[in-house]
Amino acid sequence: MKTETVKGFKDFTGEEAEKREFIRKILVESFESYGFEPAETPIIEFKEFVQGENVRDEAVSDIFRLEDRGGRELALRYEFTFQLKRLMEGKKMPYKRYTIGPVFRDEPVTGNRFRQFTQCDIDTISSDVNSEAEVLAVVNRVLEKLEIESVIFINNRKLLNEILEKEKIKLEDRDKVICEIDKMDKLEEKEVYNNLKKYGAQNLIKIFNQPEKSFEKYESYSEIKNLKNYCKIYGFKIKFNPALARGLSYYNGSVFEIKTKEMKETICGGGSYMFNEVQSTGLSFGLDRLSMLLKEDFAKIERIMVLSINQEKEAIKLAEKLRSKGLNCYYSNAKISKALDYANSKKISKVIFVGEKELKENKVKVKNMESGEEQLVSMDEIN
Repeated sequence: MKTETVKGFKDFTGEEAEKREFIRKILVESFESYGFEPAETPIIEFKEFVQGENVRDEAVSDIFRLEDRGGRELALRYEFTFQLKRLMEGKKMPYKRYTIGPVFRDEPVTGNRFRQFTQCDIDTISSDVNSEAEVLAVVNRVLEKLEIESVIFINNRKLLNEILEKEKIKLEDRDKVICEIDKMDKLEEKEVYNNLKKYGAQNLIKIFNQPEKSFEKYESYSEIKNLKNYCKIYGFKIKFNPALARGLSYYNGSVFEIKTKEMKETICGGGSYMFNEVQSTGLSFGLDRLSMLLKEDFAKIERIMVLSINQEKEAIKLAEKLRSKGLNCYYSNAKISKALDYANSKKISKVIFVGEKELKENKVKVKNMESGEEQLVSMDEIN
């Protein structure tokens, strides 16, 4: 019987699992500090609901398709946004929610792309420019807490459409052209040029290479300027990228992507969209990519072992006291050599020896596992 994972899926254990949990905690704290409330949604939905009106979108074409015993066509969720249609029913506006959980895409496995990954979304249903700045402020806060250096890039789909209209790109070709534009930071310029040439849109490369000031002539640029001003109030900067499009066709206003030098893939992205005739905005973090970027020792948790030397009752009591103070505490009554070997394997920083001789003096012996130093410490100090 095969026990290995399916390609594009993986297990997370030990330090890696702890690191992911640490990131999740930072995300939840940051989301809730801005008034976003949690929502949990099913992994499996009806295929028709999952696809929605975005059948042509690349991400939708990669959904995992299923069928239940009743012959109903189902699918694994590939994102969370479509589920908002159900969540927002009966809610007072604006509705601000966050969801963290696994999503699935049946696509080729390359580099840092997996077929199951943990997505972390925030959305504001019934939004304005301040809502856009606010979700970006959340991004900024999360990445600052994780000490990940990044750049927030923004654009606006209205500006893109205005440029395409002035360049006389056919209406039926615009979605395809936008998809090609979105590849400008992924493909060689010559390849993008040839792809755009099929639609008579090759001049866009020249336009997008112009300085930002040259875009002020477009009416829609005012929305970018407005968003920049709001972000300044929140205390951070954003960078305009005229070629930023985002792949999904439902975006109708601002779009944003967050990138870092350490990874070619986007670590966070989103934008504004019309949802059930309500203007909304949101973005999505990839927890897996955040985990790759987190410094190895950033989420280091101090672990302590209480080792009983034939003093089980007192050792268990001490371990419970330490746990009540929020410390991660292992209890052991194994032989000393075996217990210390286990402590090293778990990167336990301190081992507290609870022995009869020391207890008579109301003390315990504490060993620093990194330095090897040992010292007697009073129980009062430990408590």
